[in-house]
Amino acid sequence: MTIKEQMLALAQEAQKATRIMANLSATAKNDMLRRMAEALELAAPALVEANEKDLERARQKGLSAAMIDRLMLNDERVTAMADGLREVAELPDPVGEISEMRRRPNGIQVGRMRIPLGVIGIVYESRPNVTADAAGLCLKSGNVVVLRGGSEAINSNVAIGSVLKKELLAMGLPAGALQVVTTTDRSAITELLKLEEYIDLIIPRGGEGLIRFVSENSRIPVIKHYKGVCHTFVDASADYEMAERICVNAKVQRPGVCNSMETLLIHKDIAETFVPRIVATLKGKGVELRGCSVTKEFAPEVIAATEEDWAAEYLDLILAIKVVEDIDEAIEHIRRYCSLHTEVIVTNDYRNSQRFVREVNSSVVMVNASSRFSDGNQFGLGAEIGISTTKLHSFGPMGLEDLTTRKFVVLGDGQVRP
Repeated sequence: MTIKEQMLALAQEAQKATRIMANLSATAKNDMLRRMAEALELAAPALVEANEKDLERARQKGLSAAMIDRLMLNDERVTAMADGLREVAELPDPVGEISEMRRRPNGIQVGRMRIPLGVIGIVYESRPNVTADAAGLCLKSGNVVVLRGGSEAINSNVAIGSVLKKELLAMGLPAGALQVVTTTDRSAITELLKLEEYIDLIIPRGGEGLIRFVSENSRIPVIKHYKGVCHTFVDASADYEMAERICVNAKVQRPGVCNSMETLLIHKDIAETFVPRIVATLKGKGVELRGCSVTKEFAPEVIAATEEDWAAEYLDLILAIKVVEDIDEAIEHIRRYCSLHTEVIVTNDYRNSQRFVREVNSSVVMVNASSRFSDGNQFGLGAEIGISTTKLHSFGPMGLEDLTTRKFVVLGDGQVRP
């Protein structure tokens, strides 16, 4: 069977499963997710063993430490995957919810009901936890899911998918409801993206190259974000200790993820004091710093930044620093170079905080908190399906409701249109 035939058969099986999964009760879906969570924990040794094969190949290819961190599974991360499924099980089921029921002058009632999107294709790289996270959210929201992970995590993804699918089948649910593409042939992605008759939405998760490839080749609607160029602006009124704590966490805690800070903006009025302080702290944490000319006046050891640095997503212990005239220049810089992901202001000036919230139009805007909180789990959505930086039909971290749409429901008692 050719790759094209394999993907067609897979998509057709997925489509067949939609009716059963869309009408599954909340109780059954929650029981399924809890069973899957327990099964993952019991299978932890086997999952870590499968992951080690992927890690060994990654080391041989010379992948960066940050990329290997994204790829790695250990007992703690397996437990986190299981806990993520349990958290999703505890969330309210959006499917079937009717809202905005209004009576029209002719007596009919018009409302809207949440329904699943149908078949969702997830195309992702590196992080094998996406296999469990995406499956849990798609299944809880009544959808069917097709998972195509990257070749670098193939052993991990197949192992996780097998554990989850075993529980699905044990409950008598259709095998087509959760499928992991087992081939690493890149043409499988191209073929999947042509199947608009069977797949309703594609969500790519990974590097900018993958997401642009999916967007440019898909006949199916795509939810995407190309990269995470996240900014932190330290305002003139900021508390230095708070600002330092937020900046260190945003850059150092996990630099290889899309919600880490990539550019630090500092108000000129505090540059003489704060620039040397934050530079010394970040350098002590192993961060390579690239700064504007004003930054270099107060910290000559910083590498001179280029135009490319302001738009860069480093995904590593590298940070660009720019001293700005005021909040207007900070907002203008963000508008020019941001990727609509997450922007932060550190300030004790209420008016500036409100200006920043109103005028910065990224999908997440924060006041006095680390950009690392830009995450569906941290926002109470459960394990997120991804982050959208496109405004249709969802914007920001995506949870259960973002995997549904709404249909109109009309209730009458015999009305006809004159």
